[in-house]
Amino acid sequence: MSAKNPLGNTPNTSANTQFHGLDAVRLTLPDGSTAVISAFGAQVLSWVPAGGGERLYLSPKADFSGKAPIRGGVPVIFPQFAERGPLPRHGFARTAAWALEEWREQPEAEEGGFACAVYSLQADEATRALWPHDFKAELTVALTRDRLDIELEVENPGSEALEFTCALHTYLRVKEVENATLTGLHGSRRLLPGSQETKIESGPELMVEDEVDDVYLNVPRPLLLKDGRQALAIASEGFTDVVVWNPWETKCAGLPDMPANGFRHMLCVESAAVGKPVSVAPGEAWWGRQTLVTLDAA
Repeated sequence: MSAKNPLGNTPNTSANTQFHGLDAVRLTLPDGSTAVISAFGAQVLSWVPAGGGERLYLSPKADFSGKAPIRGGVPVIFPQFAERGPLPRHGFARTAAWALEEWREQPEAEEGGFACAVYSLQADEATRALWPHDFKAELTVALTRDRLDIELEVENPGSEALEFTCALHTYLRVKEVENATLTGLHGSRRLLPGSQETKIESGPELMVEDEVDDVYLNVPRPLLLKDGRQALAIASEGFTDVVVWNPWETKCAGLPDMPANGFRHMLCVESAAVGKPVSVAPGEAWWGRQTLVTLDAA
């Protein structure tokens, strides 16, 4: 299917483009807000709100060959999170070629305009060789002045229930991770490493001072990431869980697609469905959305 764009390519508007050699769409609003989404993995690789700087971390050593996951941005994790199943780590969606179904913009809409892109991925011989199920996944990225919405929808066209785990593996850019704070996890149940046991998070805020790789279950409230004078509100619908990850010094040094100090400038805060797999009945669909909103931390 060819992508639909009712407005065509005009100056200062959204457009098909190339990003490090990969097919991509660049969403652009009149106020200067931009987002770039790659067809490889349907991965958001850049988000710049109006009047601000880049808010996503993309490793300067990221692999853009189209043969390996891209380190940074917002990888789509589906149909398996991490090693929680028999598939390759984090499933196959992040290294699949997604089809661009539609991209459109409404520059005259309220509050500075609106632009979005829609990508789809369907079961084929390659996915069935790894995961013998029919499915259709759709990723929608919507851009407004100070907000980015990413929605993952999964349809089950098959005759049996479809079960999976998933996440939006969001790499957030920070000036210095040791000075950033994440609030909103207080009272949530944190999975203990290598166990199904949980511990109630008692601290009012999370500060990263070492490696962190934690899954928080059934997080009931939005999160707030403060980074100096910048702040970012993080909200989810459909996704029940939150994953927080930073590899810290030792593990970062072992990642070939990360600079040695890369861990200092990123924090992954992921909207996820991990603790309990999503189950979709035949003919039904599930969706989850992550919303990022820039705020003034002063």
